This record gives sequence, structure tokens and C-alpha cells, in this order.
Amino acid sequence: QTKSSILGARRALDALGADLPLLVSLAFETTGTMLLGSEIGAALTALEPLGIDMIGLNCSTGPAEMSEHLRYLARHSRIPLLCMPNAGLPILTKDGAYFPLTPPEMADAQETFVRQYGLSLVGGCCGSTPEHLRQVVERVRGMAPAERRPQPEPGAASLYQTVPFRQDTA
Repeated sequence: QTKSSILGARRALDALGADLPLLVSLAFETTGTMLLGSEIGAALTALEPLGIDMIGLNCSTGPAEMSEHLRYLARHSRIPLLCMPNAGLPILTKDGAYFPLTPPEMADAQETFVRQYGLSLVGGCCGSTPEHLRQVVERVRGMAPAERRPQPEPGAASLYQTVPFRQDTA
């Protein structure tokens, strides 16, 4: 789905003569995969060659659950990274969903991501309030993303996983 959306977006931008960046944000479940079962490596292997300008994560989970996926992207992605987490994992109450992450906790997480993983764009998704975003902006404003030295791993991707290309020496 994401791949065809990117191709469609690129065609629409070309038809309009618009030179705009194309950002791709993926949602991963608490199981560690996307809804259909795709791993982060498969997503990166399939999407990066399409000429997207930025890749990252949004929705479904909070910052704690996104850390390992961001670490993977920081190590392997050649393009800038983004992250827009929920304000924690939602807790269902009689009044609806409650998101437990406080604004200072969200700001702490995003600052850590910029410092450790070199994120270029941060924000918030479900449960994020104007106060969450205000504190994130205050915390990361003026910060330069950590320098990354990604080591891309050539490979092919199925719907579910990436298979690295390796050559054994004989």
C-alpha cells in the first residue's frame, strides 16, 4: 500500500509541477511489525529506492515502543528520519482512550531521539496535545540532529522481511 501511495503521490506532484518533499511515515504495532506483519527492514528496503525524502514512524505506539525501529533506521537509512509518536500506548477507559505520556516525557523522548538517532523532524500523533508539542518544540528547537553514518545493507524485500545480499568467499 505504501509503495503505491508513494508512486501516486509522485505522479500527482509531477502533474502539478510541484517540487515538494515526499515524507513516508510508518506505523508499527506493539508486536514490532506493521499491521500486515512487515518488519522495519522490509519497509526500508522497499521504500528507500523510490526516492523518498524522509522516512520514519508515527501513530500506534509511544516513543518507548519506537526506539528499536528508530535505531534500525538510524543505522541503515541514507535519508533523514522523522518520528511522531502517540502520547504513550492508549489506555481504554469508560470515557474513551487515555494517553498516559506527559508533555515533559514526550519532550524527553524526542530530545533523546534527535541526539541518539539523528532525527530531523519530530512531532506527535494520537493523544498529543498542544502542550505536548509546545514542550517538544522548546526542547529540540535549535538542536542539530546527531550525525549518522548509516551502513545500508543491500537486499531484497518481501512483504514481510528483507533478505540481505551476501557473498561468501570461497
